Amino acid sequence: MSTFNSIEEAREFFKGDKFATNLGIQLDELTDDYCICSLEINETHRNAVGGVMGGVMFTLADFSFAVLSNQLHKPTVAQQVSVNYLSAPKGEKLIAKAICKKNGRSSSIINVDVIDDTGRDVVQFIGTGFKL
Repeated sequence: MSTFNSIEEAREFFKGDKFATNLGIQLDELTDDYCICSLEINETHRNAVGGVMGGVMFTLADFSFAVLSNQLHKPTVAQQVSVNYLSAPKGEKLIAKAICKKNGRSSSIINVDVIDDTGRDVVQFIGTGFKL
């Protein structure tokens, strides 16, 4: 059963996530099984050598995890996450797709794959959500 009645309701709730929204992260799609979030890359997202900052990519994956885990049960908080940085993005946009792998009584496991708009695999994120 969904927490949010519509994507607009979820967007309104997650406006409170100021760090992610100030970065420019958008919630594009949301169902009971997955969500897609995206970020248009700009100069404020770059590190000293010109690449996209790892924290920017982590935040996009973490935000996608938060949206889907709270769609399954609100409130849910991150209990444990792991992240693998696979490749440097080459495109102009990052897209994160979160998929629920397990929705248990007290926890959920969510995988998030981040790609750029060229289709390049950028980040693999696995999060365990603890249902409060």
